[in-house]
Amino acid sequence: MTALAHERPETMSEAQAESLNETDLDEFLWQVWKTMDPPEGYRAEIIEGALEVSPTGRLSHAQIVNRLRDALVHFLAEGEYAAYQDTNVIFRRKGWIPDAFIAPKDLEPYADPEGLGVDAAAVRLVFEVVSPGKRNQDRDRDRKRREYARAGIPVYVLIDDYDGQGAVTLLTTPRPDKADWEDIHRVPYGTDVTIPEGPAKGFVIGEAITGPKRS
Repeated sequence: MTALAHERPETMSEAQAESLNETDLDEFLWQVWKTMDPPEGYRAEIIEGALEVSPTGRLSHAQIVNRLRDALVHFLAEGEYAAYQDTNVIFRRKGWIPDAFIAPKDLEPYADPEGLGVDAAAVRLVFEVVSPGKRNQDRDRDRKRREYARAGIPVYVLIDDYDGQGAVTLLTTPRPDKADWEDIHRVPYGTDVTIPEGPAKGFVIGEAITGPKRS
């Protein structure tokens, strides 16, 4: 996904932007984001003080995401948790749309008061599938990595076609104060990764989801 990022909305002047402190800017971006209606095939997120609008992924991205969600639905079928897509995750005036995440089947207790999405406190595991292009890679590998850690989401899984011949990175034990993770485990495509904790404990990410190593 090629992101179109704006450090400030187009309707805000340079002088207005400079006069806002961080709290005011968060609130301003939040109010703008709530009114946005991206065209079909696009998504809008607030990531580290910027509005980012990006198109949905290409075919290979969609195939991985769909295989992942199908496998999660089967794995979680008998429990109290479910896999979600195309849903806003809300944290302190930020809004993200992960490629997939796991949260309780009953989301009502965790719903945003304005009905915009689900509170990040309900999310037990989040997945991102990296798309081509430096901005997309930086977003999932760095900016979202920090944001998910700040929110204290217990597990982050990054499926990355563009890391060598393809790699899966498993990040656990978030440190919100450092915006990073204590435990980081990266393996190349072709090596199984097993989720070590939470409602998806024992779920395996392997070639059935990622496909084979890229040539």
